[in-house]
Amino acid sequence: MTTSSRVIEHKRVAEISSTRKIIIGVVEILIGLLIYFAFAAKTAGDALTKFVMTPGGIDQGIMADWILPSKITLTILAVVSLVIGIYQVIKGFGKWTNLMVGISALSLIFAFLVWQAAGKQLNLAGMLSSAVLLAVPITLGAFSGILAERSGIINISIEGMMLMASMVAAIVGSVTKNPWLGLLGGILSSILLALILGVLSIKYKINQVISGTVINIFSAGMTAFISQKFLQHIQGLNNPKMFTRVPLPGLADIPLIGPILFNQNIFVYLMFVILIILQVALFQTRWGLRLRSVGEHPKAADTLGINVIRTRYMGVILSGLVAGIAGAFFTLGSVGRFDEGMTAGKGFIGLAAMIFGNWMPIGAIGAGMLFGFADAIGSKLSLLGSAIPPQFMAMAPYLITMIVLAGFIGKGQAPAAEGEPYEKE
Repeated sequence: MTTSSRVIEHKRVAEISSTRKIIIGVVEILIGLLIYFAFAAKTAGDALTKFVMTPGGIDQGIMADWILPSKITLTILAVVSLVIGIYQVIKGFGKWTNLMVGISALSLIFAFLVWQAAGKQLNLAGMLSSAVLLAVPITLGAFSGILAERSGIINISIEGMMLMASMVAAIVGSVTKNPWLGLLGGILSSILLALILGVLSIKYKINQVISGTVINIFSAGMTAFISQKFLQHIQGLNNPKMFTRVPLPGLADIPLIGPILFNQNIFVYLMFVILIILQVALFQTRWGLRLRSVGEHPKAADTLGINVIRTRYMGVILSGLVAGIAGAFFTLGSVGRFDEGMTAGKGFIGLAAMIFGNWMPIGAIGAGMLFGFADAIGSKLSLLGSAIPPQFMAMAPYLITMIVLAGFIGKGQAPAAEGEPYEKE
């Protein structure tokens, strides 16, 4: 690149950065105005919002309820977002821009809850606890996608793997009366489908999207057939023991945080354990460097002696393992039985969370929590008698994902060689 072209490129990047700074600031200002005119201005001056800060049915980590003056709280939140937006437009926050965007977004969400619960009460702790639980399959689906796509394989069959694992986990758990064996059965079934995906995509170099679609169709058809033919008529095959809440000693007694994070079932703890392992393994170990290298520059990795084919198989198999845990959650950690199509697209939402999180484990769990929180809000709206349809809240995470993908918060960067079959020279 010549000196003149570098100058032109730097100017273009500077212009984009300046434009993005102004756009973000304007959006934050609009959020502040929305909070004030749509929420604060329409709230009675003497209205109080009561937030219950301990989930129902839990006697550990009890915390006093919050009682907030609705109008004053909404006005403060509006001012916070306005100040952030004005400063962003005038000067900018630099590397703290995304953090300020997050604060502004949280202000909007909290303002919405305060407004909805004005003159009423809302179990905020219970909603957050439900959000964590609802985020489990989405987050694990995102982790599954990261493992596959970081190695260069597009895995859109996560939905099918989860669905098959949920059914097998229910059957094995029912027959053995042991939820751990049910979990193992679900994982093995998902790994088997992952191996099929690996053979089709890596060995035979079939289009990876088509291979994943085939597995999704197979899983949907097979689980529906077995459910209709056997599970609906033989209840002994569809009545597994479930994993119950396991309060962690000491941690479960922490007010607010304890009941939400440390008094959950085993799947929530597995989600956080996998997060730590995946984050460290991908970015702090030689294994992670090799996995990422075959997803970015497989020819260069091969030149350095890395077995590209074997590494990609490993990534796909581990992807299947995590998807199996996600699928088993539905029958062993949530519902307690298998129903047709019970994953309800959570595997595809997990892929959206993966993209939202920029193919990073920490980003993926944040996106998963956002999706779970939106689901939890939707269910609470109906209980509060809100005029806003709960479907509107279900739309919110997808709208945010599109905004992120459009580059509002930052440009996502997929692995360079994902979806490309590797031919060893």
